[in-house]
Amino acid sequence: MAGRVSFGSDLVTDIESPADEDGVHDSFSQLIQEQCHDLHDVIEMTPLDVEQESRDDFMYMEAPGYQRSDSDVPQQTDHLIGERWSSDTLKVLSSMPSRTIGRSRGAIISQYCNRTMQLRRHRQSRPSIQHFPRSARPSIRGYRVETDGAGFEEEESKRERLVNNLQNLSAHDRVRVLRAMPLSVAEKKELRMLVLNKAEHSVSQSQIPCCSQLKYYIIIALRHGWYGWLSFLSSLQLWQTALKCVGGRFGTGVLSYFVFLRTLLFFNVFLFLVTGLFLVVPQAIAHPEQNITVSSTWGLEVLTGAGYFSHSLLYYGYYSNQKLQTGHSCPPSKNVTSCSPGLSYNMPLVYFFTIGAAFFITCIILVYSMSKSFGQSFRIDKSKGLLAIKVFSSWDFKVIKKSSVRLQRANIGTQLKELVAEVNRQELKFPVLQRLCRLLIHMVAWIMCLAIIIASVLAVYYFSEHMHKDLIRTRASSSDPLLKEASLLAVPVVVSSINLLLPGFFNAVAWMEEYDSPSVLNYVSISRNLLLKVSVLGVLCYHWLGRVASDPHSLGLECWESFVGQELYRFLLMDFVFMLLDTFFGEFLWRLFSQKALKRKRKPVFDIARNVLELIYGQSLAWLGVLFSPLLPAVQIIKLLFLFYMKKVSLMMNCQASGKPWRACQMTTIFITLLCFPAFLGAAVCVTYTMWTMSPSKSCGPFRGLRTMFQAGKLWVQELAEVNPNLQWLASAHTYLVENPLFLFLSAGIFLIVIYFHSQVVDGQRKIIELLQEQIENEGEDKKFLITRLQDIHERKKGVTPRRVKGASEDSSYS
Repeated sequence: MAGRVSFGSDLVTDIESPADEDGVHDSFSQLIQEQCHDLHDVIEMTPLDVEQESRDDFMYMEAPGYQRSDSDVPQQTDHLIGERWSSDTLKVLSSMPSRTIGRSRGAIISQYCNRTMQLRRHRQSRPSIQHFPRSARPSIRGYRVETDGAGFEEEESKRERLVNNLQNLSAHDRVRVLRAMPLSVAEKKELRMLVLNKAEHSVSQSQIPCCSQLKYYIIIALRHGWYGWLSFLSSLQLWQTALKCVGGRFGTGVLSYFVFLRTLLFFNVFLFLVTGLFLVVPQAIAHPEQNITVSSTWGLEVLTGAGYFSHSLLYYGYYSNQKLQTGHSCPPSKNVTSCSPGLSYNMPLVYFFTIGAAFFITCIILVYSMSKSFGQSFRIDKSKGLLAIKVFSSWDFKVIKKSSVRLQRANIGTQLKELVAEVNRQELKFPVLQRLCRLLIHMVAWIMCLAIIIASVLAVYYFSEHMHKDLIRTRASSSDPLLKEASLLAVPVVVSSINLLLPGFFNAVAWMEEYDSPSVLNYVSISRNLLLKVSVLGVLCYHWLGRVASDPHSLGLECWESFVGQELYRFLLMDFVFMLLDTFFGEFLWRLFSQKALKRKRKPVFDIARNVLELIYGQSLAWLGVLFSPLLPAVQIIKLLFLFYMKKVSLMMNCQASGKPWRACQMTTIFITLLCFPAFLGAAVCVTYTMWTMSPSKSCGPFRGLRTMFQAGKLWVQELAEVNPNLQWLASAHTYLVENPLFLFLSAGIFLIVIYFHSQVVDGQRKIIELLQEQIENEGEDKKFLITRLQDIHERKKGVTPRRVKGASEDSSYS
């Protein structure tokens, strides 16, 4: 920071005294006015001879912060480093506040000697470091500045008194005081050894009470047990070692995909626990008798979700609309009519509020995660500062295993490559004509991508309409049942094929565009894939809610909710099957073909945008289907578990790291944002529309006989109001909070406002940090400016400069 600022010789030509500094820099005007009248008292500039000036030459000083340089090889990059300073200037430099990097050893010993004396007398608490005066913070001594021996002897005496005071303290207080001392570890260890050696001469180990020894042993055992428990909890983190392997070999971009996959797994585990505890388990315990026999269709039910799966806990139609009774309680009397029913479980009410509460809690978690991720990833972190931190303070010396050492080394090496690439990356400036050509290529590429997306959406729309009509005809005719079941897979196969092929087309178009930054390339690819996935899901939602749910009798469906649940199950399963095919053909076979046939050592690069959008697409299906299939999150959990290990093995075998390292500091935030707004918001809107508007089936499900699903809550509130008149307010609250869609819009608006204000706070913090960094740079420039002026004043008062002395000595040597 300081090395980029240089001062020319013309800066010191017009200023004759420090009192004239007002016109140069206003920040120091008050200081100069206070010090200009006694400047000669503060800094006494005595006349020096040539030998003293040459002795004060900065080039002859042995300083740890600067390197010597010969006159033949100029190595200085700073104007100030190349100057020769006088002893007076060095005294001022040594007393500058910026040279104070802590307390000196003598001042620390003096202060803590007094503190330990007070602690021993008054049994005070541990002294606070921040309460020390500034006198305990002397600056680093300047070079060639003389020190007297009396100070050293006084420091030794204070050190001896500090050791005596520490010896008289209890062991607990002694440890606290030593920890609080801002000294190096070696000096603390030396003080501790001196105290122990003195204690051994005065009191033997055998004189320590047994109770104290037992207390110390118990404390040490508890401390070791606590540290072991923390280490055990850290080892329980899911896929921690695997994620470190991926991040160390392929970088943070690929690592963000697997971290996002783990996040989705936790969301599905939460959803599965909620629906399983409140819906599946009570219904499985009640298990109403259903004498329905379904013929098997060659095991095709696993793919289609139909057959005997249709009448199971997997789908909406299996759940009862009655109050599930857990038993009867009768008093020990002969009157049977006095028996009262046991605990009742209102399944329609629980079904409605369980789905609503699951979506509401998921929304809160997503909003919190997104706000937290915004604050973490969009903070100010300059790459140069991070590079220095990574080089000097990234290694963990507690790592002792060879495998862990190799993993840590690879991880740090990859992060250093990313940081160096970010530091060295520069924006290329193209001529105007070339810039117009690139802009034209980008426009053509986007037009091609939008055209192919629109064509695909229209193809899905018309093909789903055709299969809908074909399904009506096959339901009416007595055709082969195997053909009926297989025809249900047509639309999922077509949609999954589009999702498999079009991202390859997008990558080919992006290759033609020739993006310079890998991060920009990933963002563009994510945008195009997101448009495709959102458009296809919109057409599918219209197909399920606009065709199937609006006219289920034309298809011969008694329970359209179960049919929609089967459709979502088929789409989720086909998406997994096609991801397997993509991994096998797109990565494994392509690697073999590239190495064997094309004779290339290059492996394919992991497509982050494509795989992440596949995850978001699958999670959208799971959220859409939880209303119609409460166990669909369990299917998604199994899919994600298989997908993690499959992608990890394929990544290690078939892929290589990107040729252009880049740091994906904001990828996780973008993934969470895409998961929240297009995916979760769209699923929540569809589920809310179904529960508030669509008429449920009359012969199946927990809401049979009701006009809409949300009436289950309304009827329950009315029953409570009839039984207890004091609960009339509950009916009004339900009317305004649940039945009125305005509450949902207000809740969504509040969440959006929270996210907006959080982003504004982060943006304000970013601006403040930028201003503070700029102020720090200006302070460094001001210090250089004042040092240069101080030396110039000294040279003007001397009447001869070091350069003239040097030139005169050279002339005399030549003569």
